[in-house]
Amino acid sequence: MKRSFVVVLICLLVIVAVGCGKKVDAEGIDYLVLVNKENKLPDTWEREITIVKYVDSQGWDVETEKEAFEAYQKLHDALEKEDVHVDLDSAYRSVAEQERIVKDFTEKYGEDYVKQYVAVPGFSEHHTGLALDLYLNIDGADVYENEDMVQYPEVWAKIHEKLAEYGFILRYLEGREAITGYSYEPWHIRYVGDPAIAKDIMEKGITLEEYLGKLPTTDVAP
Repeated sequence: MKRSFVVVLICLLVIVAVGCGKKVDAEGIDYLVLVNKENKLPDTWEREITIVKYVDSQGWDVETEKEAFEAYQKLHDALEKEDVHVDLDSAYRSVAEQERIVKDFTEKYGEDYVKQYVAVPGFSEHHTGLALDLYLNIDGADVYENEDMVQYPEVWAKIHEKLAEYGFILRYLEGREAITGYSYEPWHIRYVGDPAIAKDIMEKGITLEEYLGKLPTTDVAP
């Protein structure tokens, strides 16, 4: 009787420590963390995540959160079997790097441009290392410019069908700009950890904000 009580008590303590409904790894990473125009990156995040480096087919260095990258590799291999070819364009971007981007773009294009097109440092989902931007390889040629990638909706449809199985969601949906604050981006996927959660989000056709019940309180439309 005492043994059963101890086991129940330990389980309760684990639930309290981890939190309800959150995918957390051994380092305490919340894979459902919400970072957008109204929600800032947690102050300790960059010290807690494990980043891995990868060189894509263009020879570019890409950094990604470790578990997200492992899931991406499985997604990549599954797509290859269906003759769909993708690679990583960008993923993790530090707050410091974002600050440099803002500074450079302000000097080059002006403050109005930066306010419209560049994320405020600390409020970019790319800081998490869980947001991955893909690019395509079509008939042996890399296609990575946004205006070119949108010309292949049928390819993106095949990619999106596979996302949830590996814990990913399509982050910026068409018609949900007022919620996400960003225009539709078929290449921007987000790792949420649990395939069951990803499947729920994708099947309902909702945003991460809607799933978490954290809709914007101000106008965030692009």
